[in-house]
Amino acid sequence: MLVVAIICAVVVLLLIILYFVYNNREVALRKEAEAQRGKIESVYDTMWKVLKQEAGVTEQYRQTFEKIYPALIAGRYSGNGSELVKMIQESNPAFDTKLYDKLMQAIEVQRAYFASAQQRMLDIIRERETLLESLPSKWFISNKSKIDYTVISSEKTQSVMTTRREDDVDLFS
Repeated sequence: MLVVAIICAVVVLLLIILYFVYNNREVALRKEAEAQRGKIESVYDTMWKVLKQEAGVTEQYRQTFEKIYPALIAGRYSGNGSELVKMIQESNPAFDTKLYDKLMQAIEVQRAYFASAQQRMLDIIRERETLLESLPSKWFISNKSKIDYTVISSEKTQSVMTTRREDDVDLFS
């Protein structure tokens, strides 16, 4: 009788431990999903601010160069008729495209970081749903409500996912 009581006590203790372990894991994943949602918003906000400001600097540089270049050239080559020879021999200010390269790199980096943040959210949801559907964890988890999240994407992507067709292969149209 004592052996049966000890076995029952161990089983009950094991069930209680499993209840707490699985519920704590579910709570941790739910909290991580909530934090990830805030991170996605922050990453998106940062992405657009960085891109907008870098594009603004690049555009300001272009406009400033357009304003000062004609005055620089006009001041150098006015008057004595050998302007073409001087222009060929001298080193004239050149429009530097490095800012455009930097902007393109920022676009790639920021977009990749944003995509990574969204992918992490989907991984959290997948991990939690696996926990909810796997044995024996599904017997012990009390909160089975779904984590709602919709991936942020473009109208073009939504259209492709709906129609299951993507025929636009011309990148420059």
